[in-house]
Amino acid sequence: MAERSTAAVDVADNSDDQSLTAQADQSTADGVAKNQEQETDSDAAQENTETGIDGSGKMPPLELHSGHKLARRYRLEECVTRLDGFSSWRAVDEKLRRAVGVHILPADHSRARSVLASARSSALLSDPRFVQVLDAVEEDDVVYVVHEWLPDATELTALLAAGPLEVYDAYQMVSQISSAMAAAHREGLAHLRLNPNAVLRTSTGQWRIRGLAVNAALRGVSSDTPQRTDTESIGALLYAALTQRWPYESDAYGMSGLPKDIGLISPDQVRAGVHRGLSELAMRAFVNDGATASRHESPCTTPEELVKAIGEMPRIRPPEPAFTTPPEYQRTTYQQGTYGRPAPHPGVTQPVPTPPPPLQSRTGKALKWAVSALLIAALGLGSWQLADALMEQGGKADDTNKTQTTDENDKSSSAPKPAQPIAITSAGDFDPMGDGSEKPSDVAKVYDDAPGTYWQTDFYLSSDFGRLKPGVGVILDLGKVQEVGEVTVSFVGNTSVELRAAPSDAGGRPTSLDGFTKVAQGSGESVILKPEETLKSRYLLVWLTELPVQADDGKWRGRIVDVKVSS
Repeated sequence: MAERSTAAVDVADNSDDQSLTAQADQSTADGVAKNQEQETDSDAAQENTETGIDGSGKMPPLELHSGHKLARRYRLEECVTRLDGFSSWRAVDEKLRRAVGVHILPADHSRARSVLASARSSALLSDPRFVQVLDAVEEDDVVYVVHEWLPDATELTALLAAGPLEVYDAYQMVSQISSAMAAAHREGLAHLRLNPNAVLRTSTGQWRIRGLAVNAALRGVSSDTPQRTDTESIGALLYAALTQRWPYESDAYGMSGLPKDIGLISPDQVRAGVHRGLSELAMRAFVNDGATASRHESPCTTPEELVKAIGEMPRIRPPEPAFTTPPEYQRTTYQQGTYGRPAPHPGVTQPVPTPPPPLQSRTGKALKWAVSALLIAALGLGSWQLADALMEQGGKADDTNKTQTTDENDKSSSAPKPAQPIAITSAGDFDPMGDGSEKPSDVAKVYDDAPGTYWQTDFYLSSDFGRLKPGVGVILDLGKVQEVGEVTVSFVGNTSVELRAAPSDAGGRPTSLDGFTKVAQGSGESVILKPEETLKSRYLLVWLTELPVQADDGKWRGRIVDVKVSS
């Protein structure tokens, strides 16, 4: 399993016939980690022995250099890997003005056909948990594969260089990687080279996998039991995340291997304080022809079984956020009464000013008698005015009652009618820009009047749906065309939402977003959507445009608890 090397990479520059050297530790195929995976001839030979690579595929590398353009679009910037007849580059897509990664090999290379086929198959899996293949082309005797470049992600190799992962981070990693690989195997795709260099964590905390099917095809790796191979690789990743040790005898990926001649021992025997459940999960993923310890439960031989085992574990909660104690309150010099005056010298006692004595002089006594007289006069005048007002009120009581009755009748006739609730007869999920389905089995929970239930979206890698689509929503059927005054929506988490309505003369429920018109918008956990103009419609669309991070699983998803419609 060892796949690291310190070999340099020679890059030929056709302009001056001088060779450049691209150090492997300076960039990665996704441009984020600091220790790019490379292989020496001995590593490749060892892998050939373990996996049955056909050594006849080795060919002289193509003579490429920085600045070379593919398809007049992809400008090569830096070579990050050159091995066994192919090279990997950091490049720039000049058409879309974005960074990309490119794998290049000659069209007559023995693995060129398998690389193209693997890349095109991987591109069909539009799963955001994988680094996406953007292009796979053969032209001018060259085969190249273009993939995403993630500037905000970090390799697991770099993360483990600082120490083992926290329990919650390791749990999130194995959970997301297992579910992603289970989805890939359901589509008939395997990775076969799932190692710490192929696993990335983005700045939002999501885990992504690069090189699905393509990395194995580039190196001629194959397996008779692909699901078992990928499952054991996931176990190795979890083992390394818990212990910062590579679970084989050889050192790899900047980590020390296990001591020789003692076999495979569980992570909680390697390092104190390892989570017992995750330790047993890692051992269950290691099938190793019966090497799994007998004290553990039955081994997991497929990613699907690993996902099931994770689901049966008690959920690991994220750590409580740490709040720093605010500094002790310090009074300013202005509050201390010294603003504008020099500060006293240390050690010198300042004299305390004596407060002025009360008014004891002849002038002071006269002033007090004058104030008392004014107060008595004011009280007398106020009493006289109060009595006069009470006498006038008795004579005008009848007129006042008549006037009040008339005013109340006028007000009651012009008061608006109170809002009446409008019943929702049915609801349906709405995902026109995706696969057409978004948790349809739970959509009735948005109007079941149960506060503990909710309809939720699929999870995404960011609040803007992973930049895959503008939104998803729920269509409400009011049974007939009715006048809608407002719609109140309750969410779990701060969510941005729009209220859209179908025309009153619509023949049926619209099937595209263009069939609805936006009439209101808002954001929050409880949002009142009130159209500015009179609205009559039968079909309303609650359209979510920005998702919150849910505290229980740390994933971006929307959750609608309740929807109320009133006239």
